[in-house]
Amino acid sequence: MAAALFAITVTACGTQQGGPAQSAGPRPSFSPRPQCAQPAEAPADLPSSPVRGADGGHQKERQEENADRPPHYAENHAYRHQAPMTAEKRARGQASAELIRAELEKVRSEGGAGAYGVFAEERVAAALARLGCGEEHGVYIGNGFYSVHTGIVCVSGRVTKDELTSEVHGAYAEPQPGTGPCVENRGGH
Repeated sequence: MAAALFAITVTACGTQQGGPAQSAGPRPSFSPRPQCAQPAEAPADLPSSPVRGADGGHQKERQEENADRPPHYAENHAYRHQAPMTAEKRARGQASAELIRAELEKVRSEGGAGAYGVFAEERVAAALARLGCGEEHGVYIGNGFYSVHTGIVCVSGRVTKDELTSEVHGAYAEPQPGTGPCVENRGGH
């Protein structure tokens, strides 16, 4: 009897019981962000991306960058790492940044800046909302700074009475808590 029970147990290993079919590949542990601030047409002058190695081609750069640093510097500052961007993502991000800057320029041209030349957060949020960018896009606005994840890349910058800037970059591995994926963490992990 014991031998029969052992035989049943061994032959059942690895079999799947009924239920939904399992997918062959791994599933992402996150849902992609919805897109906003996208041009009507994809940029026509998309550069070609060079093919990089498995590490993105940055291993030598990281080694040189960390050559004069204490041990474990890279691990202790990993929270500052940004998602890599292909040339296509950068070009699409630049097109999004142009749309965002045009909307924010309208805010500046209407005037009404407050203390230190900073515009009310509601006005900046309304400008981004006209491009379809809202809370689900990780919009963060504060003290003249803005950031938004377009669903492809981050666009961050400053909008004040005296300046309007934008930067296209990847989302941070560990962003500043409570701000969305596009604000660099001021502390650590």
